[in-house]
Amino acid sequence: METSAIEELIKAGLPDAEVTVTGDGRHFEAAVVSAEFEGKSLIQRHRLVLATVQAQIASDQLHALSITSAKTPAETE
Repeated sequence: METSAIEELIKAGLPDAEVTVTGDGRHFEAAVVSAEFEGKSLIQRHRLVLATVQAQIASDQLHALSITSAKTPAETE
């Protein structure tokens, strides 16, 4: 998969998100900023992001996605 395709999947699931994805074609890392994370624990935030690419993980199109950061807009200021 391309990094841009993963970014689009995450943005489709979290429409307000600012997403940056890096990777080597199989293993990827994502940094996500979204108001959806407000009031959620780190695990809940990661689950929200992973849910956006679950079909690709299940089909092995996407082998691995590490979430390097999952912050609210206020946490990035």
